[in-house]
Amino acid sequence: MRFLIAPDSFKESLSAQRVAEAIKKGFEKQFPDALFDLLPVGDGGEGTADILATGLGLTDATAEVSAYHGGTAKVAYAADEQTALIEMAEVAGLENIPPEDRDPLKLSTKGLGELIRQLVNQGVKKIIIAVGGSATNDGGIGMAAGLGYDFFDAAGRLLEPVGANLGKVASFTADRVPENLKDTELIVVSDVTNKLCGPLGATYVFGPQKGLPEERLREVDDAMYSFYTLVSPETIHEPGSGAGGGMAAGLRAFASGTIVSGIDYVLDSLDFDRRAARADVIIVGEGKMDGQSFKGKAPVGIAERVPEGKLVIAVCGSLGDGLDDLSNYGIHAVFPTLSHIAPWEDIRADAEKNVRRTSENIAALIKAAGLLAAKGALTDV
Repeated sequence: MRFLIAPDSFKESLSAQRVAEAIKKGFEKQFPDALFDLLPVGDGGEGTADILATGLGLTDATAEVSAYHGGTAKVAYAADEQTALIEMAEVAGLENIPPEDRDPLKLSTKGLGELIRQLVNQGVKKIIIAVGGSATNDGGIGMAAGLGYDFFDAAGRLLEPVGANLGKVASFTADRVPENLKDTELIVVSDVTNKLCGPLGATYVFGPQKGLPEERLREVDDAMYSFYTLVSPETIHEPGSGAGGGMAAGLRAFASGTIVSGIDYVLDSLDFDRRAARADVIIVGEGKMDGQSFKGKAPVGIAERVPEGKLVIAVCGSLGDGLDDLSNYGIHAVFPTLSHIAPWEDIRADAEKNVRRTSENIAALIKAAGLLAAKGALTDV
């Protein structure tokens, strides 16, 4: 039997590689002679850059840019002479910011624009940016400032380029934006299909998990809409533009970026279709599966590309609402790894053990079903 193990990361607890290895250890207990193909994936969220960099043969590099809280910081990226790969979470990622410092309207994304500008000036011709996992909700205004845009209020005063000022912007200039920016292709790898504004947009769906109070969602969404009505009205309705707190929209509007489905881009880069065709069972997963998993997340995106006749099983940390139609998207069963309510610190510490234990139990079920089918007790396994 051949297993293809293709999980995303479990946010703030395990990388996709570690999840894949833990699943393999669990399955090996029941299928010691099986063949295992480990294919850790990313859908545009945190960890995507590492996965793509390996597939594209890029090497690690660092650059000094403006930090999310002021001052400067060194951020990692991957590149060769023609291509660069950036993860927005390196500049302002939720995982890297202490809970007490999380404020999606005040944190800066200026460093991302500065890094793009540095790469363009170095002669890089293609920049791939994974925009998921952000701690901000600024519509990309900070990134745009890093590129050289300036934003002003109705009185002509220069505004600080953060999310809190989106609704105050009355005009902008692009005098400092480098001319050669247009010579570089920019690919925006989006981990969701959400549009920029509205009930399913960046603010309403992702703002609360970044620290935005529920009572401010409408005000902030209105400010985002007002800002984009000025700078790029057509971007408001583009699928995926809500990714990264509206960073996907910002890269589209201010850097002529092309927004692509994160999971499809990654799977194409990793030769997924050929590897899936060879497998008998495909294991997918992410930290939490809920209704948002249908909006471009890895497990569903993978399942939709699996050839008919393959068994697809999801392993996740926890389950949320909105998964009633999951079987219609090609996932046959979902197994959460949490066995009891526990403090977050304990969940993180036990994550690998829980994934391994759950995987062993799933493998035992598959093995038992196969034995029963061989005996004639089951006729359709």
